[in-house]
Amino acid sequence: MTEHPTSFDRPSTGADPTDPRGALLRTPVPPRASGSALPAQGGADQSPPAAGEDSPGAFEHSQPGAEQAAEPDTHRPRPTSEGVPAQPDGGQPGGGPSDDTPSAGVTPAGVAPGEVSAGGGQAGLVRPDSGAPDSGAPAGAPDPGRRDAPPEPDRRTGQPTAPGRPTPMRRDGDRLRFVGAATRRIARGMDLDEIVMGLCRATVPTFADAILVYLREPLPVGDERPTGPLVLRLRRTDRIPAERDTEGGFTPAPQPEPSELETVGAELCEVRPGSALAEVLRGVRPVFTDTPAARAALPELLGEERDFALPDGRRAILAPLRGRRRVIGAALFLRGPERIAFEADDLLVAAQLATHSALGIDKAVLYGREAYIADELQRTMLPENLPRCTGVRLASRYLPAAETARVGGDWYDAIPLPGSRVALVVGDVMGHSMTSAAIMGQLRTTAQTLAGLDLPPQEVLHHLDEQAQRLGTDRMATCLYAVYDPVAHRITVANAGHPPPVLLHLGGHAEVLRVPAGAPIGVGGVDFEAVELDAPAGATLLLYTDGLVESRLRDVWTGIEQLRERLAATAQLTGPDHPPPLEALCDEVLDMLGPGDRDDDIALLAARFDGIAPSDVSYWFLDPEDAAPGKARRLARRALARWGMEDLTDAVELLVSEVVTNAVRYASKPVTLRLLRTDVLRCEVGDDVPQLPRLRQARATDEGGRGLYLVNRLARRWGATRLSTGKVVWFELNRG
Repeated sequence: MTEHPTSFDRPSTGADPTDPRGALLRTPVPPRASGSALPAQGGADQSPPAAGEDSPGAFEHSQPGAEQAAEPDTHRPRPTSEGVPAQPDGGQPGGGPSDDTPSAGVTPAGVAPGEVSAGGGQAGLVRPDSGAPDSGAPAGAPDPGRRDAPPEPDRRTGQPTAPGRPTPMRRDGDRLRFVGAATRRIARGMDLDEIVMGLCRATVPTFADAILVYLREPLPVGDERPTGPLVLRLRRTDRIPAERDTEGGFTPAPQPEPSELETVGAELCEVRPGSALAEVLRGVRPVFTDTPAARAALPELLGEERDFALPDGRRAILAPLRGRRRVIGAALFLRGPERIAFEADDLLVAAQLATHSALGIDKAVLYGREAYIADELQRTMLPENLPRCTGVRLASRYLPAAETARVGGDWYDAIPLPGSRVALVVGDVMGHSMTSAAIMGQLRTTAQTLAGLDLPPQEVLHHLDEQAQRLGTDRMATCLYAVYDPVAHRITVANAGHPPPVLLHLGGHAEVLRVPAGAPIGVGGVDFEAVELDAPAGATLLLYTDGLVESRLRDVWTGIEQLRERLAATAQLTGPDHPPPLEALCDEVLDMLGPGDRDDDIALLAARFDGIAPSDVSYWFLDPEDAAPGKARRLARRALARWGMEDLTDAVELLVSEVVTNAVRYASKPVTLRLLRTDVLRCEVGDDVPQLPRLRQARATDEGGRGLYLVNRLARRWGATRLSTGKVVWFELNRG
């Protein structure tokens, strides 16, 4: 018999090689001559069927319903995995292979010479520009692409292959190309789900009809030693669907009834020490499930009630998934009864798939842990909740630059100060790394400590600059520090190389505040300058980092102008007498970011100035003398009567008397007394003594030490804050 050239060396003219579902096209059945017999494919130990027989039992890898093919061009493509090796000229100009497909035209498992793979050519067709096949066959040889040509013989047995019957993958090159395409698909995954999905999609239906992937629960991370028993959870399953897509010329193929592969697999199983499953997993190598060890391990993995659904013979491979240190799961590859069984070389394919998948899962778990640590670090470095300060409302936002740069050096903060003031801070450490986040945390802690000393804004920046130089020569950062006084309706701002803040007035006018730019923190030897500006009631101050206004598509000043215009446009929506809601305003500001504007992380702090009206403030100076406590009681009583708060008179007189008595005992300069009426009644007593009072339990023989005890029992809150010129002791009472 003359050997004919294989028909899969020709490009497909009826299938789209870019179709993601792939296709397995059957060759149209040639018309039979009168009285001729159709040869069929048989196994090595089988005899060909009698003439005219077309039974599926005569083929070792037949498709259901193939025996019903009686007319040409009635079959439609069958979906396959993207991992199927492509054929030459498979949709590539010039006949060259694509980047993710093999370069030689070989037939993968389950693809007959009359069929086409996901990216390959179709058999039985000739080039449109020639009436003869370009296979290089000698003159006079029959053309396998013609309908009247005899079927091509099987490469293993030499028996003729019936049209429409798939031929299993037999060459080592086929397997190598399939493994290469499959591992490339697995390697594309970045997280756990993508890697497991890549394994399933690359395997089904090219290598197996179904797959079950079990992973350890929980998955160990890195070198940590897992505790407790080994538990495997079914992470994902995939199989050839019972009904195929009928759009675009795809017709559903008949499936066995019922499908054995639909009932396989338990959700959770515990691997008992010394059990058959534990021994198979310890062996690491894939095994056929018809071996005694694997057959004993399957009930433990799948469940006793589901083991019966497993196909008989070498139609299943159990492959342990081993990471760098330990077994992290198992994969079960299944083939249905209508398909050829696995061969010995398929164990090597399963081992390669399991190894690449396990290593990818190991790396994905490590990457997930690093991302979790980065998120936790960033979360702990930023304030969890903004404080509630008198006379000002606050809102904030933080956005990381990208998924690959979760940790940045941007931060914001709001720090309550004595006298109902509040410090507003926003800063940006250069770089995106754990080091930048650590430096940011140190600078933020330093700023909080300096704010507690009630230093002027320019002094705070000066000490931050010294701290940055102590951390290293290349530790650079920008920072803007502002102090708002709700009583004076003034704000003091100092800048260290940071973008200027924007003030949105109540009428809708937005202006960029003119503050000295200054040098970044860490330069050293530079003086910082502070300016004092009006902060009218109803105005909103917006502090931000450069990631909001600067990107590769625009410079910083263009972004600042766009921000100012966005704020003004948003204020017009609520009218001139009502400022926009603070939270909604922050969202509107972030909406100005385009798709290419997320080059840097963004910190945003908005402060709405409500202020405290002068009629709600009472302020006095008291000489440090014995009559000062009595005078303080009388002044407090009059203020409460003016505000209509007589029900608090007794408690206020008692507490004011105790705090003022402690102040005049050690003070050498006049003592200040201030009452503020907001949502609570706040009393502040200041003196020039820096030592802070401490609450202690007085003994029965002590003459003093009970004043702060009374304050602690009767007041809603109380505290003491050290100033540069002394201290302030304050307490709050709920309004009746």
